[in-house]
Amino acid sequence: MKNLLELHSVKKYFATQKAVDDISFEIKQGDIFGLLGPNGAGKTTLLRMITGIFYPDSGQILFDGKPFDPINHANQIGYMPEERGLYKKMKIGEQVLYLARLKGMSRADAMEEIKKWFIKLEMDSWWNKKVEDLSKGMSQKLQFVTTVVHRPKLIILDEPFSGLDPVNANLIKDEIFALANNGSTILFSTHRMEQVEEICNQIVLVNQGKKILDGTVREVKQQFKKNMYRLGAIIPSSIHSDGLFEIISRHADEIMLKLAPEQTPNAVLAHCIQQGLQIQSFNEVLPSLNDIFLQLVEESGPTRKFQSI
Repeated sequence: MKNLLELHSVKKYFATQKAVDDISFEIKQGDIFGLLGPNGAGKTTLLRMITGIFYPDSGQILFDGKPFDPINHANQIGYMPEERGLYKKMKIGEQVLYLARLKGMSRADAMEEIKKWFIKLEMDSWWNKKVEDLSKGMSQKLQFVTTVVHRPKLIILDEPFSGLDPVNANLIKDEIFALANNGSTILFSTHRMEQVEEICNQIVLVNQGKKILDGTVREVKQQFKKNMYRLGAIIPSSIHSDGLFEIISRHADEIMLKLAPEQTPNAVLAHCIQQGLQIQSFNEVLPSLNDIFLQLVEESGPTRKFQSI
């Protein structure tokens, strides 16, 4: 799959502050890509350069294989910022139509697409409501529609689930997957690591303006694993590890094991069976993205590039 977006050694300074310091990454067409980092890491500056609000001081941004041109490429991007930008006094239907027309859609095409999205997201009775009459969750759904209605190639979603109840969050999540399956590329920015694990297939983590991690979710979790396994069994009062593993914690029907260096899961499992344990489950425990995120941000170490595993 070809790259839709490429950043090459992009830098952006404000006075003496390096907001973005030599960051490079690529996003393939159809990917759901997570842009992660703590507050002040440089995420917002990156998003503003990708949308043409800011220009990089140096480096290059390529969009669909060509140098990024905000004027020519703006209509191919949909941006849902964390700080919402809807007109509170304007009727909802008229507002979405107006914004779709600004993105180059004809009135007839825009009306057809708006009706489709309003039905999908159960908003078809909202046409004459005003934004100021909507709850935060309803406003969030409306902002999502204004972001995707013009069928952009690149969809940028900054905290898209904020204010949504679980039912509507799942509704939006399903539409994100459907858009990606149909060829749209999603750039997803959030502080919620569990959402990243569930939705994204590729991530980049920035801190203090620098990239400190990138790779697929699977690659990153495999790279940071600590040889931990969860064994479900009827646990006797004593277990002899014979140096194969260390017991980290234990409960009535479960123990957490850390395998000794060079030991294999098969060897440990065979050892436990030989001791007469009635095995119910045996699963590798991978670190969460949240744990990895916290570890790397605290370390603030050099950039790490994860190779395919």
